[in-house]
Amino acid sequence: MKKLMTAAALVAMISAPAFAAGDAEAGKAKSAACAACHGADGISTMDIYPNLAGQKAAYIVSQLKAFKAGERNNPIMAPMAMPLSDQDMEDLAAYYASM
Repeated sequence: MKKLMTAAALVAMISAPAFAAGDAEAGKAKSAACAACHGADGISTMDIYPNLAGQKAAYIVSQLKAFKAGERNNPIMAPMAMPLSDQDMEDLAAYYASM
């Protein structure tokens, strides 16, 4: 019985939806600069800029951190990511992931 309960708890943890550590409302407030290229609704109107709406939060955070650290070189995104705190990145990611 104990093994069954442990297995059930493990399945529940694995299948539970993952939520970003950020605050989507705060991310929305911080997204004005992003909208210029990525669209007000997270859907870019230009092929050279990726859509952010519906993107996984962890992916957005990892890409922003890579731009900020210089691990990913992009003359447009590097200066955009530089002033962002970790919380800013989490908030933006939560906002775009929620779309």
